[in-house]
Amino acid sequence: MADQKPEELTGTEVIADPIIEENHVDEFSNVSAVTTEDQIRDQNAVDLASALKRTPGVQISRYNPVGAFGGDQGGAVAIRGQGAGRPGSEIKTYIDDIPMYMATWNHPLLDLLPVNGMHSITVYKGPQPHINGNNFGSINLRTKTAVEDGLHGSGRLSGGFFGTIIEQADVQGKYGDFDFSVAQGYAKSDGNRQNGYGELRNVLGKAGYQFNANWRSDVTFLYADNRAGDPGQYGVTPPIGEYDTVAGMVAASLSHQHGSWQGKFTLYHNGGDGNWLNQGVYWAGWTGAAFASAPRARSNLLSQYSMDGFRWKEQFSPWQGATLLAGIDNEWLNGKINNLIPGSDEQIYQFTTPTFRLTTPYVALSHDLVLNKEWTLVPSVGVRFYDHSHYASKVSPHAGLSLVSENLTLFGNVSNGVNYPGIDAAANSGALANVPFFSFSPQGWQGLAPESVDHAEVGLKASPFKSTQIDLSFFIDNVKNRYVFDVSQGAYLNYGAYWMRGLEASIKQELIADWSLFAGLTLLNPSIENLPYTPEQAVTAGINGPIGPLRFSFDLQYQSRTWALNRSRNISDVNTQRVEAFTVANTRLALPISELGKKGEVFVSVENLFDKRYVYRPGYEMPGIWGQVGIAASF
Repeated sequence: MADQKPEELTGTEVIADPIIEENHVDEFSNVSAVTTEDQIRDQNAVDLASALKRTPGVQISRYNPVGAFGGDQGGAVAIRGQGAGRPGSEIKTYIDDIPMYMATWNHPLLDLLPVNGMHSITVYKGPQPHINGNNFGSINLRTKTAVEDGLHGSGRLSGGFFGTIIEQADVQGKYGDFDFSVAQGYAKSDGNRQNGYGELRNVLGKAGYQFNANWRSDVTFLYADNRAGDPGQYGVTPPIGEYDTVAGMVAASLSHQHGSWQGKFTLYHNGGDGNWLNQGVYWAGWTGAAFASAPRARSNLLSQYSMDGFRWKEQFSPWQGATLLAGIDNEWLNGKINNLIPGSDEQIYQFTTPTFRLTTPYVALSHDLVLNKEWTLVPSVGVRFYDHSHYASKVSPHAGLSLVSENLTLFGNVSNGVNYPGIDAAANSGALANVPFFSFSPQGWQGLAPESVDHAEVGLKASPFKSTQIDLSFFIDNVKNRYVFDVSQGAYLNYGAYWMRGLEASIKQELIADWSLFAGLTLLNPSIENLPYTPEQAVTAGINGPIGPLRFSFDLQYQSRTWALNRSRNISDVNTQRVEAFTVANTRLALPISELGKKGEVFVSVENLFDKRYVYRPGYEMPGIWGQVGIAASF
C-alpha cells in the first residue's frame, strides 16, 4: 500500500457568499459587516460606493457610473443615517487602520479609497472606541498580504456601455521572510449623461519582512489620481464643473506576536488635493453696491491637506479567559484653501488652517466566563480619552455583554461616540470671512464643542441549522451638539439633537447544489423628518450558484422614498427634496476557464437589469440597463 500513488481528487471551488461575507460580533459585543474581494468581484464593484451599496445599514449617493464627485451627494456613503453632514462627516474611512480622508473638509473622498488590491472592507456600525475614535461609525479597507510562497497574480479587463473601461491587476510574492503585494487599477466612463464622466487611477503597494518568529515590519504606500464630472440636475441646471482628487499615503509599521501578546506600532503620512473646478458661483466685486449688482461667474476652489500621525496598539491576556487591549492614536492635521478665477491667477481668497492635534489613548477589557459546557458569558468594558490642541478634552466609555453558545449569541452594547470639528470649521470660517455681507469671523470656530452620540444596541446571531445564519439587531442613537454655522451670528454653534431608532435583520442560507442566498432588511426611524439618506425601509438580497459550467450571481436593492441632498451645516438651509422609492437588480454570469488560471474567467455583468428609472438625488438620473463584458486571468 505504501507503494501506491495517492489519488488526486479534482478541486472544488466554493461559490462565494452573496452581498457580504459575514456580520461579525467581536469580543466587545460590537457589530460590523465584512465584505471580501469575492463579493467585490461578484458585484462588479469598481469603487467603494458600488462595493457597499448593498450592505445592510449602508446608503450611498452618486451622480455617475464611475467616479465620486467631491465626497458630497455625488459620492457619499452613510451608515445608519450617519455621514451625510457637510462640510465634515460623522464617519471616517481608513486603510489598514490608518485614517485616509480629506482632512481640510473633514469627510471621506471615496475616489481616494480604491477597492482593487483590497482583501476586505469592514463597516463598523456605530461608535466603537476600542477600534478607532473621533467618529460615529467607520469603514476600514484591509490590503492584501502574500501568504503563499512564490509569485502569484491576477488581472481583470472589462468594457461596456458609455465608453466604460475597467482594468485591474495585482501581484503578490513571498520569498522566505520577505513578501510584497502590488495592485494597480484604472477605470473610466463617459457616463450616461453629458459631463457625467469619471476616471480613476491608482497604485497600491505593500512590502513586509519577518525578522524572526515574533517580529515583523511592513511598509505600505498608495497613490490615487482621479476626476469626476457633475452633469447637473436634468432640466434645471447645466453641467457643473469637475472634481479632481489626488493623494498619497505612506505608512511604516513594526509588529510583534509572542503567544497571546501581540502589538503594532505604525507611523504614517498622507496628503493630497481635492479641487472643485468651475464650481458654483461667486459674486465679482466683493464690496458695497458693486457686490450686489455684479455678474455671476464660476471659480476654482482648490483644497489641500496633510495628515501625520502614529498608532500604537497592544493586546494580551493578563489572566486566563481575559483580553486586555490598550493603545494610543495621535494625529496632526492642517490644510489650505485657495479660490481662484478660472483661466487666470486672480485670487478671490486664500486661507491656511491652523494645525490640529488629537491624541486619544484607550483601554478595553473583556473576559470569558465559562458558565457550563454550552454557554459562555463575555462582559467587556473600556474607555477612550480625547486630548485636543484647540478644543476641550472628552472621555468616551463603552461596555458590552454577550452570551455565547455554539449556535446562538445574544449580545448588547452601549457606547459614547465623540466627533471633533475638524479643520473644516477653521477653513470654512476663513472662507466666509471673505464674503463682506456675511460678517463672519475667521475665529468663528473657536467656541465649538465636539459632537457626541450615545449608542445602544441589542441583538442575536443564530445558526438553527448548519446551513443557516440569522442576524438581528435593534439600535438607538442619540446625537447631540451637532456643529453648524450661523451666518447671522458670524460663527459656528453647537445646535440641536436628534434620535435614530432602527432595526437590522438578515439571513444567509446555503441551498442545495452549492447555491447560497442572502437577504437583509434595514428599518430606520429618525426623529428629524428630513434627515437625508435614511429610508424607512431598505432591502438587499442576493443569490449565487452554479448553472452547469457557469457561475451565476444576482443581487437586488430596494429602498423606500427618502430625503436626498446633504445635511448642510448652514443653520438656515432647509432640505426639501426627496427621491422616490426604487428597486434595482443586477446580475453577473461567468465562465471559468482553467487555462487562464485559478481566477480565470470570461464574464458578462448587467446593471439595472429591469431598466428601472431611479435617482439618488433629484435630477440626477442613473443609467438604465447597461453592462460590461470582460476577462480575468491569474497565475
